Amino acid sequence: MTLADIDRLVGETLQKLGTRSAFLHYQTGRYPPFPSHACLSVNDVIVHGTAGMRIEPLKRGDVLSLDIGTVYRGWRGDAAWTYIFEEGGEESIRLCECGQEALRRGVERLQPGEPLRHWAQTVQQCVQVEYGYHCVSGLGGHGYGRELHTTPHVANSIPPFAGDWPEADYRLTPGLLLAVEPIIAVGTSAQAQEAPKGRGGRERPQWPIRTADGSLSVHYEHDVLITEDGPRVLTAGLEDLPMIVG
Repeated sequence: MTLADIDRLVGETLQKLGTRSAFLHYQTGRYPPFPSHACLSVNDVIVHGTAGMRIEPLKRGDVLSLDIGTVYRGWRGDAAWTYIFEEGGEESIRLCECGQEALRRGVERLQPGEPLRHWAQTVQQCVQVEYGYHCVSGLGGHGYGRELHTTPHVANSIPPFAGDWPEADYRLTPGLLLAVEPIIAVGTSAQAQEAPKGRGGRERPQWPIRTADGSLSVHYEHDVLITEDGPRVLTAGLEDLPMIVG
């Protein structure tokens, strides 16, 4: 299958379910409208990969992070999972295991009355200390609901400078909807993307975002409702899907 094949399947499936993509034609900042139903990020592409960025079929060992956003009766949903095609190497399997474990542990810390920094500390400890990988800087989760992206921003690590993450001490309250998403790379926390200059000489960033060193990356994302009794994962079941597909 090609990325275009997978994206077409996503669009058709959403239509059958009576919903539609929240990503198709979505626009933010100086980015162009997003051209695909889903974000399809392969290997060194961290997030926001498009169906047209690669025309050859996926091959054995490729790692695909599939991020799907939906709109249903005015509400948004947003979740991602990572898959390995046909056969995984030791590094790719371990990286996927790290992403799933960081997500699982982080969700447990999303307790009412607790600050968001507890999520970030837990994810960072798992990813960077225990597994030796990197949380990608500048990327993280977010609130959602009637809009795809709302406050608060949910960082995956504690920034090195005070003030870089104003929501670190944001207290979780029942009723809050969060899309939480460890975004992890093997070799670096730095990202890279094309930003050609448009009219007036201003740079206009382009999809997708890649690791700065070309190393492998993964992306896992759950939708979580904060309740009085703790976190409720609205996208539960993704962890039961196979890691290796095809």
